[in-house]
This record gives sequence, C-alpha cells and structure tokens, in this order.
Amino acid sequence: MKIAEVLHRKGTTVATIRAADTIEAAIRKLVELNLGALLVIDRWSKIVGVLSERDVVFAVSRFGTRALSFQVDAVMNHDVTSCTSEDRVDKVMGLMTVHRVRHLPVIDRGHLSGIVSIGDLVKNYLLEKEQEASVLRDMKAAQGLAETG
Repeated sequence: MKIAEVLHRKGTTVATIRAADTIEAAIRKLVELNLGALLVIDRWSKIVGVLSERDVVFAVSRFGTRALSFQVDAVMNHDVTSCTSEDRVDKVMGLMTVHRVRHLPVIDRGHLSGIVSIGDLVKNYLLEKEQEASVLRDMKAAQGLAETG
C-alpha cells in the first residue's frame, strides 16, 4: 500500500503553526484540533520543522511554565524527515523508526500533499491485512463449495 492511499482515506488537511508563535498558542491548537503534532512554517510558509506533543512536554519538564512563552522554533524538531505519496507504507514506517519520529509531512514535487502519523500507517496496515484475510477466507469457502458440488 502506498502513502497516497493513506492520504485518500484520512484526508490531506495539514495543521500548521508559525515558528514565531508561542508554545502556549501551539498547545491550544493541538488541543483544539485533537492532534499530536503541527507542521511549523516560517513567514514565507516554508516548512521549517515539526512540533509534537513530546517536544512540548520535554520543554515544560526542562524549563517549567516559562516554556509556554517560548517561540515554537526554540522547541520544535528542526530536522524534518518527509516522504512522498508514492512511498510504500512499510518503507515509511521504517523511516519513522530510524528517525524516531511519529509524524511525517508528505512532499510531492516540492509541494505539501499531507501529513501521516504512525497511527495512520498502523491503521491502514491493519485494514490491508484484514482485507487479505477476507480474500483468503472467501477463496477457501469457494474451494469448499467446488469440492462439494
């Protein structure tokens, strides 16, 4: 299964926040949208990082509540790993494991196509396996009918 199929099921909407916004604003957006991460953009709308719940928790743990007034770019992950819609789900899961990230922007020909999380990939992987099992059950049932007929 390709990432394009995952995006087809989940949608292509991507929540962003500006690098100069505060962590407090980012937390509000994460909670309001029920998300685990935001794509961080600069004032020219260029992707410059990813801010995850984990990044926020580490900042608050280290700096206390004053971290809430920090700019997003002080806390975010600057090393943006991405994939394309043509990449296979298993390859992207491996990429997430190697880079220790749970969210990847999907970039096609220099343009943002969406974002996928490990949860999105696991959900679609399980759907694919469920469909494969269903086909095998149907084949077995059809074979049983052919033998009795």
